[in-house]
Amino acid sequence: MSLSPDLDAFDRAILAILQKDNATAQRAIGEKVNLSAPAVQRRIKRMEETGVIRANVALVDPAKVGHPITIFVEVEVESERADLIDAAKRGFAAVPEVQQCYYVTGEADFILVVTVATMADYEALTRRLFFENNNVKRFRTFVAMDRVKVGLEVPVG
Repeated sequence: MSLSPDLDAFDRAILAILQKDNATAQRAIGEKVNLSAPAVQRRIKRMEETGVIRANVALVDPAKVGHPITIFVEVEVESERADLIDAAKRGFAAVPEVQQCYYVTGEADFILVVTVATMADYEALTRRLFFENNNVKRFRTFVAMDRVKVGLEVPVG
């Protein structure tokens, strides 16, 4: 996988369209960017193979599937030994309620974005993830009151 594949203006235009609606037909993309559908298909395939396009997924509204609570969690670990940090990364990544996990600089070591159905579910999750983990020194919770902007669209132009 290339670390920084060369993307031209056509690739960037295709990415901008796909990030808004990944179900857009290749013919329609081609019309918008002035390429043939087969050329669009080749470019998309190349971007998938090089890791520019990491996945083709549906964005689901958490509230509509029974997970209306979004929580941000700062986690501070006791020891920053590489093996313990790697174990924490694996542990957080394995939990379905953890939508996003970032290893960060500053006072916290990790920032998690968590979605749960109830606060009781979150309390149970904290017991499993934090209280039962000897390397978690402390954690702070921030409950989202409103989802003002949510997305993973990356500026490409």
